[in-house]
Amino acid sequence: MSTRSRTRSRSRARAPKTLGSLLVALLVAGGYYLLEHGDLFASEAGTGTGEADLSALTVAPEDTGAHYDRDDWPHWTSVGDGCDARDAALQDAGRNVRVGDGCAVSGEWTSVYDGEVVSDASALDIDHWVPLAEVARSGARDWTREQREEYANDPDVLVPVTASSNRSKGDQDPATWLPDEDRCGYVDKWVQIKQRYDLTVDQAEAEAISGVLRHCR
Repeated sequence: MSTRSRTRSRSRARAPKTLGSLLVALLVAGGYYLLEHGDLFASEAGTGTGEADLSALTVAPEDTGAHYDRDDWPHWTSVGDGCDARDAALQDAGRNVRVGDGCAVSGEWTSVYDGEVVSDASALDIDHWVPLAEVARSGARDWTREQREEYANDPDVLVPVTASSNRSKGDQDPATWLPDEDRCGYVDKWVQIKQRYDLTVDQAEAEAISGVLRHCR
């Protein structure tokens, strides 16, 4: 075999080893990048708690015949000390909260729907995570007035958000509206609330929630 042929043979023999070394180097570099910049990918996935179990909910068509009147859902009920459920929601979600005369609440809040920071409580809406009208369409047709009042004032379903994001959401479910921020956490809690109150989801709603949750866990 000529010197040139032996040189080509040795080059071919070294090629797989060189390629393997390159792949290892790339994987190591990628690992370091993920360690340093993992938050970029975490923000894509959101921060769902993983506690929701969509499969535990009954999938059924919306009860469009259910009558809904906001006045049939009494709120905001008193929680004592001159405060009502709205005031309590502001106190629970705020930072540096101060409560003045007549339960006037001041502090700072981050609207979980759009990430906007608000320092004027009067500029916030207190939204029902699963809207009252959506609850009415999801199996609450036969709820008593007391049950409707309990839900309407449940601190676990109340959330202070900017008026603009609340108006944008209206009474829509995740099939037609999702927040700009933390969609994983949003649908996760949506499912938990529906499960706790034995409410149904319609097919489009279930598919939309499932689509979000696939990217969260």
